[in-house]
Amino acid sequence: MADRLFIVIPAYNEQDNIKQVVNDWYPIVEKFGTDSRLVVIDDGSRDNTFEILKELSKDMPRLTALTKPNAGHGATVLYGYNYALDNGADYIFQTDSDGQTLPSEFEPFWIARNKYDITIGYRNKRRDGIMRVFVTKVLRLVVYLCFKVYVLDANTPYRLMSAETLRENLKYIPDDFFLTNVALSAIYKKKRQKVHFIPISFRPRQGGKNSINLIKIFKVGTESIRSFIVINDKVGS
Repeated sequence: MADRLFIVIPAYNEQDNIKQVVNDWYPIVEKFGTDSRLVVIDDGSRDNTFEILKELSKDMPRLTALTKPNAGHGATVLYGYNYALDNGADYIFQTDSDGQTLPSEFEPFWIARNKYDITIGYRNKRRDGIMRVFVTKVLRLVVYLCFKVYVLDANTPYRLMSAETLRENLKYIPDDFFLTNVALSAIYKKKRQKVHFIPISFRPRQGGKNSINLIKIFKVGTESIRSFIVINDKVGS
């Protein structure tokens, strides 16, 4: 039986982007894997994001449009991961709904799926601003201090994971944790699982407004340090 790919995309107030993002990524689930799914989770948007998704799903049988109360990016990613695992995914790919990533760069990730437990996109061609690059470097340092592992790009919204290892590693992540992908990247490295990085492009946001500002990012990062330490202790025990 061919592998089933589930692409997980969290979305919050993305009515300006979501149609193009779905149109960009839907051909990937048609091309790769058997009976694969594009799963977009509306995180309690206050705009028309979910209405647009429901309309698109009428003509796209492999698009699954979900909605839930607002809980933030990390919790929504977790929701999508668990949905994919519960519905028979063999591989789970996660990206975001702001149009910054390119579907054209996905194929090498799929080709490498049997060699690695997780393949992460390393943003070496970034056009999202110097402050965002700075945040990535700070996260890299925080991950090293808390987990004693080096992760090239811990928070990239461009990652392909095997269902087996993802299910195993999710048990360490609190349900409402904001920096889910950062923690997962560190866990894969901490457990010495097969982690692979592939360079990717990273465009500016393609429309709408970013709901997370830098002040909030630093606040969340600071508050997450204690959780990182707890997670590290669980992984190491």
